[in-house]
Amino acid sequence: MEFFCYHRDRTGSLPLRRELAESHWSYMDRYTAELIARGPTFAADGETPTGSVHIVGLPDPAAARAFAHDEPNHQAGVYRDVLLRRWRNLLGRTMWDFPGGPTGDDRYLVLGLGPVPSTVLTLPGTTDDLIAFGPLLSDDGTRWLGTTALVRAPDPHTARTVLGPHAETEVHAWEFGGRR
Repeated sequence: MEFFCYHRDRTGSLPLRRELAESHWSYMDRYTAELIARGPTFAADGETPTGSVHIVGLPDPAAARAFAHDEPNHQAGVYRDVLLRRWRNLLGRTMWDFPGGPTGDDRYLVLGLGPVPSTVLTLPGTTDDLIAFGPLLSDDGTRWLGTTALVRAPDPHTARTVLGPHAETEVHAWEFGGRR
C-alpha cells in the first residue's frame, strides 16, 4: 500500500529541526527501498522549511502511522501536525525516475482536499512536469478525499492548475529530499 505523509512544521521549530537533521535522515535511510518521494516544503522566502513530504509504500495503515509518528522530528515536537492518507501512484514511478531530474526549475507540492462531487480524477494532459501524482484515499482505500502532486512549474499558479477542482488547494515550494 502507498501512503502520503505531510508533516507541517510548528512555528519557531527551525533550530530544533536543524539539530535533528541527522536523526531525521538516518530514520529515513531505513526506508530507502520503500520511498516513492521525499523532500521539504518551504515558506515564500524559499529558505525556511515549513514541512516534510514523504510518499512511501508500507504493508498497512498501522505501519504508515508508525512511520509518521516515530519519525524523530515528530517525536521531538518539530511538527505541529501530520496529514497521513492512503495514496495511489498514478505515474508508477519514484521521484528518482523523474526525467527532469532533481535540479533546475521550481518544484511544488500541490495538495487538493475535498474533490468537488461528480469530478473524476484524471492525469493532466501531459505528465512531463509531474514528479508524483495520485489520489488521497480513505484508510480502506475506497473514498477519494483529495489529490496530491509534486510538480515542476514556473510559478505557484501554474503548479496549482495540475489538479482538478477541490474545496481547498494548497501550493508549497518543494524540493527533492535526502542528504545534502
